[in-house]
Amino acid sequence: MGRTNRTIHTVFHNLGKLMILEGIFFFIPLIYSLLAGETSQTKYFVISSTLSFFFGLLFLKIFREGIIYFIESLLIVGVSWILLAVFASLPFSLSTGKSFIDGYFEAVSGLTTTGITIFTNIESLSKSVILWRSLIQWFGGLGILTLFLAITFKSNNAYFRLFSAESHKIDSARPTPSIFKTVIILWSIYGVFTIIEIIVLKIFGMNIFDAINHSLTTLSTGGFSPYDASIQHFKNAGYHYYKEIEYVITFFMFLGGVNFLLHFKLFTGKIKDVFKDLEFRVFLLIIFSSVSLILLSHYVNIGSFSIKNFESDFRHTIFTVVSITTTTGFGTTDINSAFFPALAKQIILILMLIGGSVGSTAGGVKVLRITVLFKLFKKEIQRLRLPKKAISKLVINGKIFPTDEIKRITGLFFGWLFLIFIGAMITALFSDLNAWQSFSGMFSAVGNIGPFYFSVEQMSKLPDIVKITYIFGMLAGRLEILPVILIFSRKAWKNS
Repeated sequence: MGRTNRTIHTVFHNLGKLMILEGIFFFIPLIYSLLAGETSQTKYFVISSTLSFFFGLLFLKIFREGIIYFIESLLIVGVSWILLAVFASLPFSLSTGKSFIDGYFEAVSGLTTTGITIFTNIESLSKSVILWRSLIQWFGGLGILTLFLAITFKSNNAYFRLFSAESHKIDSARPTPSIFKTVIILWSIYGVFTIIEIIVLKIFGMNIFDAINHSLTTLSTGGFSPYDASIQHFKNAGYHYYKEIEYVITFFMFLGGVNFLLHFKLFTGKIKDVFKDLEFRVFLLIIFSSVSLILLSHYVNIGSFSIKNFESDFRHTIFTVVSITTTTGFGTTDINSAFFPALAKQIILILMLIGGSVGSTAGGVKVLRITVLFKLFKKEIQRLRLPKKAISKLVINGKIFPTDEIKRITGLFFGWLFLIFIGAMITALFSDLNAWQSFSGMFSAVGNIGPFYFSVEQMSKLPDIVKITYIFGMLAGRLEILPVILIFSRKAWKNS
């Protein structure tokens, strides 16, 4: 069997395993549809699950298992996210009558935890479809980091190197030398946080369905909500503890935006290590300074300050800052509203660029990368004052930062910006959105953020070419660009 054949067989054999796993996931909303009396929806999940199982078994039958090298692992990641989204999209298209592109858009947005939606009346969706919509965000939150590890931990370390890069860890540090045990630890932390949030939200008055759905999409920093008004719904609906609900969700969004390895250190009593972490300290500084500046700009804009309204202003501001920084995208106040004047909107856009921490479920460029780029800038200025032969190394958390990682960060940062500009131009060319709106739409897609500076109605009416562009942007942003680009490389399939 030639090298090309070995690559194809290895990639698609593993895709078969993933399709079977996805087929199993469909049983959750399928069973719920039966229990909730939504029997008219059951058939859509049966169809989706059956197709996923069928093609999964077919791939296992046709393609043989092989050794997973680094390039193969990249190809598996890229192709699987594209293909798994096809099956995940079926309940959306079949149950609502929307086009395949619209259903696929929603599925990719969910799996990549972007949170952009094309549904303008979410409350009209069946509860089983809403549950599936939330579940794919929860699976997507740790999906790339752990799902592939779970099915390949008996193979070599190529996958772990890939996931270390994808989850933005500088080295290959992990809670335990065993890849499989690492998977268990990460999912345990993720699951425990989700269960705790469900319980707390239920205590503060949410019904169990809403508590489950919002918890699934909070820890994943996805931002899908069963309501068009997002978290603002609970105030509008007259919930007595709506303020507490907002603070609880703010806290758990923050947890989702923090490196999960730091959560592990916290659970194992290494509290000092958590606060010594440079990225965590910068993350806290970004949130604190952004809240302060946005509040200041708000009060300067309205020309007055009121103690009576301060708690409400602070709550809306910190909720928005944490939601945007972690790229969750929940809302209590529309970022297009007058509450956020021009300076505040600019700060929000910067937060979209930065994103959350490495090793978290958040999107964006990541705090650590921005910190590295800033330190590089300072280092270059310092070098102007040093002799040409002087050795100047970049140090992060007491360790010399690898040169290869610096090159990778600068390359990905350029690729990230390049995709945004191309997508913005395509949006402006094929839609009636202005330059600012076009830019924010692709910015949101590539950063896996969710909010943008135009309405959901306008998003749903965008032409298919723009939606396809956003789909590519969401996948590229979630998978660090390289796996998606690599799919289109003949050399990768021939010479991996």
